[in-house]
Amino acid sequence: MLTGKQKRYLRGKAHHLNAIFQVGKEGVNSNQAKGISEALESQELLKVKILESCPDDVNTVALELSVQTKSEVVQIIGHTIILYKSSDKELYRLP
Repeated sequence: MLTGKQKRYLRGKAHHLNAIFQVGKEGVNSNQAKGISEALESQELLKVKILESCPDDVNTVALELSVQTKSEVVQIIGHTIILYKSSDKELYRLP
């Protein structure tokens, strides 16, 4: 569980990142969750864009992704979700 200070730090680091995954009309599937999980292992922090065609609510998608990838939701802004998962590389030193 991330503290408020840690989330604030990660939000600042994620500001310049581009969304590298999109969730569309089919919602979240297992292949997509696997790809996001692998990306989190190498990058620790990433953005996921939820398209307008997605049938699920942004909060539902965020919860589903965090459970399937064993990551934490840092922030939800509009249709963008920021996910964080600590890895062995320790790219981000949390305060």
